[in-house]
Formats: sequence, structure tokens, C-alpha cells
Amino acid sequence: MSLLAALRKLFAGAPATPPAPMSPVPAPLTEVAPEPVAPEPRLRSVQCIGAHGFHRMAYTEWGDPHNPRVLVCVHGLTRNGRDFDDLARAMAPHYRVICPDVVGRGRSGWLAVKDDYQLPTYVADMITLIARLDVETVHWMGTSMGGLIGMIIASMPDNPIRRLVLNDVGPVVTAASLRRIGQYVGNAPVFPSYEAGESYIREVSAPFGRLTDAQWRHLSETSLKEVDGGWAMRYDPGIGEPFRKTPILADVNLWPIYEAISSPTLVMRGAESDLLLHDTAAQMTTRGPKARLVEVPDVGHAPTLMDAAQIAPIRDFLLEAR
Repeated sequence: MSLLAALRKLFAGAPATPPAPMSPVPAPLTEVAPEPVAPEPRLRSVQCIGAHGFHRMAYTEWGDPHNPRVLVCVHGLTRNGRDFDDLARAMAPHYRVICPDVVGRGRSGWLAVKDDYQLPTYVADMITLIARLDVETVHWMGTSMGGLIGMIIASMPDNPIRRLVLNDVGPVVTAASLRRIGQYVGNAPVFPSYEAGESYIREVSAPFGRLTDAQWRHLSETSLKEVDGGWAMRYDPGIGEPFRKTPILADVNLWPIYEAISSPTLVMRGAESDLLLHDTAAQMTTRGPKARLVEVPDVGHAPTLMDAAQIAPIRDFLLEAR
């Protein structure tokens, strides 16, 4: 199946691949505490072009700006690059860590034509970003939507990804999870206070698991902005329009894309995830790049990568390539 046909399935929906026999799941790797580095990133941006003109994509950059080893970390649908602050601090002694705000999120610009909030736009923007970084290859860490972007790039011939981490996403995206996400994406109100905004984030992000008050505060402070009349989410409500225009009739099947990936791959899965089911994750260890699998207990969609126990297996996997 061609890449174009698989992408069409992503937007129209397709039946899930029947589950294959499961193989044993590797145990999580041992915990390694993140190493201390400079506490603040550099804020930068790059100009990208899409179907209807130019737009600006912001990103944060951690570590030595001259380090040829680059780790690109891409967030989920309604999130932003600051989700990776803790992971970036841990990896900055080894990498130049780049955390983009996908267009329409965070500090990035908004698209005039909301139907352009689609994976082909995001893939093209990331290729522009990599060209801006002036490197030939990268390692890739993608949460949810960021993982789908990474999968598409890594499935192409002569692609720049040499090591791939997929955080709670894979080649089957369940219809149930898409319906759940569709209920809130782009529908957040203007909150009368910051506290009301944080309460909302805690509610819709409950599958993230048990976070400390400080961790919830970080996610909220980087996800809310002050506007006339109160506080709003730091993303374009228009990102929800493609969701509402496309009936979600069945699971999305991207196995042909996954099976075209050849780079070493690590899959992290929230043990209670409704987006990446255990059977799918187990099949990912035997098909395509035959990924290593780590499951995070007491977490749904998706692990936040904000503590040492979740960061450790990613750090170990990525640094194996040295």
C-alpha cells in the first residue's frame, strides 16, 4: 500500500488489523536520574510554507547549539513543546534537543485555513525544521500526534531519522480514543481565572496519571495564556475542525507505514491507554522495526515523561547509539 493510501485511511478511518499472537513484553529498564544541565532553553522559530501561504513554527532549543547530535521531541494534539522540559534537561548533556510547537499550538502561528491542520502539513514543517538545524540525521521522540509524524517520516526512503521513540501511539489508533479526544479538542472555553483553567486541564488530562501539584502547574502554565475576559488554552480552536468534519467510524490502520520503518524503535505505552492497546503494542515488537516495548503502570494516554522512571528507558535507548 502506498503512503498516500495509508494517509487517506488516517483521515477516513479503516478497520483495525486483526491481532496477531502476542510475544512477551520486555521489562522496563532500570531507573536513571536525569543529569543536571542549564535550566532554561533558547526560544527560536522557523518560517514554513503550506498549501495557503507561510506560517511561523516556534521551537525551544536545549543543550550545545553546535552539537551535531540532535534529538527532536514532538508533542501531542493539543499540547506544546514545553511538555518535554524535564526530558530535555536530562538529554541536553548529550544532545542538542529541539522541541517544536506544532503550528497552531504554543508560541507558533495559527493557520488561516483550518483544514490545513493535517499530518501532511506537520510532516512538511518538520522537514523544514530539520533543514534549518543543518544536520543530516536526527533522533526522534514523539508523543501521540508527534509519534505519528515521526512514523510517517521514518517510513520514507532516505529519511533522516536514525532512532525513533513512540510515546503511546502506534499503527492502530482506536476509534474510541479519537471520539474521546474529539469531545474536547477545540472546545475549551475562556476560563474566568487561571485556577479554573488548571482545573480544566487536570480534568481532560486525567489519563496522564498521578502527577504532583508542581507537575500539573507546569503543564498548565505552559498551556494557558491570558486573554480578554480571562484565560484560554494556548492553541487555535480550529485544530478541532478536521476532527468534526471526518466521521470516526472505525479504528485507523497505519500498519503499512509502521512496517516500512527500519530505524531502531522504542515504544512507551501507558498501561491503561485507550489509544494504543496492549495487543497492538505487542504486535509492534514482532512487526516492522520490531520495537522494544516499555509499559508505564497506572497511566493512560499518555505518559508525561516528567519523572526519572519514565525518562530512564528513553535515555538508555537513545544513548545506545553512541
